[in-house]
Amino acid sequence: MDLSQIREQIDVIDDKIASLYGERMKLVNMVSEAKKQTGKAVNDPEREKKILLRVTEKVDESEQVYLKRVFETIFETSKAYQTMHAEYHSLIGEKIKLALEKGELKFPVKAKVACQGVAGAYSGIATDKLFELADITYFKNFDGVFQAVEKGFCKYGVLPIENSSAGSVNQVYDLMKEHKFYIVRSVRLSISHNLIANKDVKKEDIKEIYSHEQALSQCKKYLEQFKNAQIIACPNTAVASKMVAESGRKDVAAISSRECADLYGLKLLETNVQDSDNNYTRFILITKEMEFYSDANKISIMTTLPQNAPGSLNKLLAKFSNLGINLTKLESRPIVGSSFEFMFYFDFNCDIKEKGVQNLLCELDNSTEQFTFLGAYGEIV
Repeated sequence: MDLSQIREQIDVIDDKIASLYGERMKLVNMVSEAKKQTGKAVNDPEREKKILLRVTEKVDESEQVYLKRVFETIFETSKAYQTMHAEYHSLIGEKIKLALEKGELKFPVKAKVACQGVAGAYSGIATDKLFELADITYFKNFDGVFQAVEKGFCKYGVLPIENSSAGSVNQVYDLMKEHKFYIVRSVRLSISHNLIANKDVKKEDIKEIYSHEQALSQCKKYLEQFKNAQIIACPNTAVASKMVAESGRKDVAAISSRECADLYGLKLLETNVQDSDNNYTRFILITKEMEFYSDANKISIMTTLPQNAPGSLNKLLAKFSNLGINLTKLESRPIVGSSFEFMFYFDFNCDIKEKGVQNLLCELDNSTEQFTFLGAYGEIV
């Protein structure tokens, strides 16, 4: 047979597979209804294992692993179909339903907001992009922002969650999990770092440069030219600017924003000193209560995966793919104190009102050792 004849026979077989798949999915629908009545979970690993052992006996040993992969895909699409129609329940699922019962809330024009740093900090600039009128109170560190919201001193907090070059701010993720707070909106802020100093300061005279560790990381290549200068990390870029201004010294500088230069009476020695022109930081707006505003089209979660379970990440990704969910972020980091266990961060675009999405979140809440729903929200770009 030539190639076209072989392909014609493959097409015939593919049509049969498609027809049989349709018949199988009708039965899957009946299974889904039966599980609804009995309250049985959609996931049934023992049943899947028995099927794999049975069907792989029907092919040559060289084909068994490949057939196993085919049936694993069938299982995942079947479970995705059931997920769209089943009734899942979990603690986080009930909280989501209660929040949705409030309806889509209108985002406030004015708010009392907690930020880290001092006046001129990038978090303050992000807050002004989020609200028309923001009453900002600054706190020394990230934990102070959480405490302010926890105790009701401020309704909201604004914090950096990730930078395009330096990555995620893990401390903020950890505090979100610890305090069980939720993201209700985010903003992507283009970051332009500048070398600023007191008047009459010359670049060649600089002996110390202050800035936040993330900003220093974002300007690493630029800073290599200051071979005789000490690079000093500060709690915030605005704090660094304030320190330089208050010092009155002619041999110190800060890496900070134009706003800070204007605010603290400093001059711009060099502008746009970040290593990448495409440098932005995402800031999140957090609150104590779960709330969904009208533009909520993005969801963030944290989760672990079963240890010593081959293909566990691939199976999790398949759940998103089978529901047509677009992942916009997937990042992992080791969990301190654990043996080769990782925490995964996921951001994805979807509607929290969709039943399949709620069921997926419930399934993850019930099936993973550590699961944190961070919120459903809209993002300002």
